[in-house]
Amino acid sequence: QVQLRESGGGSVQAGGSLRLSCTASARTFGSFAMGWFRQAPGRDREFVAAVDLSGRNTAYDDSVKGRFTISRDSPRNTLYLQMNSLKPEDTAVYYCAPTYGRAVRSGFSSWGQGTQVTVSS
Repeated sequence: QVQLRESGGGSVQAGGSLRLSCTASARTFGSFAMGWFRQAPGRDREFVAAVDLSGRNTAYDDSVKGRFTISRDSPRNTLYLQMNSLKPEDTAVYYCAPTYGRAVRSGFSSWGQGTQVTVSS
């Protein structure tokens, strides 16, 4: 069973920065591309960013491109999301998950609790 734990969220003013972390088992982290998703109140969960197994190839939703950076630290089995120039519309609960392209990997359902990001104007 995939076990994921997100952390690093908080409350910041617009223009501020946060760095999210996601820890996973070595088996999970060493087997899959990984990504970040977010869900705002009343909205569906949406893709934010993804990074492949090598860590060299990344993808971003247009809404965060140029502001967010995804990375992975394989020895620590940890996924990161550096978020800069935050906007109120970035407010959401952020989750990590194994990915295939820009989608959650088929068969994955073991979502963590997520980490809340709140950006005030």
